[in-house]
Amino acid sequence: MTHTETEITADLVLDLLRDQHPDLADRPLRLGARGWDNQLWRLGDDLAVRLPWATQSADELLRKEYAWLPALVPHLPLPVPVPQRLGEPSERFPRPWIVTTWVPGAPADRSPATRAAEAADALAAFLTALHRPAASGAPVARFHGGLLADGAEMFARQLASATEMGLIPAPDAVRAVWEDAAAAPGWAGPPLWLHGDLHPANVLTADGTFCGVIDFGDLCAGDPACDLAAAWILLPDGAADRFHAAYDPTPDAATLRRARGWAALKALTCILIGDAGVHGRPGGKPTWGPPGHAALGRLTATTHR
Repeated sequence: MTHTETEITADLVLDLLRDQHPDLADRPLRLGARGWDNQLWRLGDDLAVRLPWATQSADELLRKEYAWLPALVPHLPLPVPVPQRLGEPSERFPRPWIVTTWVPGAPADRSPATRAAEAADALAAFLTALHRPAASGAPVARFHGGLLADGAEMFARQLASATEMGLIPAPDAVRAVWEDAAAAPGWAGPPLWLHGDLHPANVLTADGTFCGVIDFGDLCAGDPACDLAAAWILLPDGAADRFHAAYDPTPDAATLRRARGWAALKALTCILIGDAGVHGRPGGKPTWGPPGHAALGRLTATTHR
């Protein structure tokens, strides 16, 4: 993470709005969250301002959302942050930024889904609707949604680190999940639209089920197995089978094997970020650890079918 040199404050955000979108500048403004790539500021009751602050890639990701996400929104059964305005770089703030709709709900890392059937059905309906053949010229996957083999080095490094730190009680079982996934046949279908980053902080809950999906910075075309990993990362124990039955078309065995590999990699990432948060290290988020551990438990307790 490399924080932007410009300190982002409420006064700065209001100045940017006055300069480029003055009709929005009289709305109440308050800090919503500091994410991995962007800061999120609530703008009134129904809008939000997202400004890059912690990664150099955030500029490109915001422009990608603004360009591509609106066309997908009409097909999606869960609320998502729909881009409304684009803010261009200026002397005051030398990076692009966007205004989107606000999606209410609690992040699933803080408020996990508890109603297994409802959550499985909601997630399956969302991904069934999203996973359409991508348009010509759609953004190519940076990593998520590409070849699972491209993550082999990251998986080995993260598993070794987590094991050395005493965070993984059965590393061989986790390694077996990955090796089986890596041996599965690759995706033979057309590139599909993917969210690309369905970790617990990017999915919102209310009343025990999912009520929104946020942060489409990794939106891309690729292998749906990357998104299908969410069945193990986001759902309560025992809900994955219902999710797979509700998702259309029913995933084949190879896709499920690859999805399990993606889930193992995402779970390790969550565990390491969670541990960093517990110990106050930069970039750490303590609420990410529990869903990562739960996901690895589900993956190592079952085999592919």
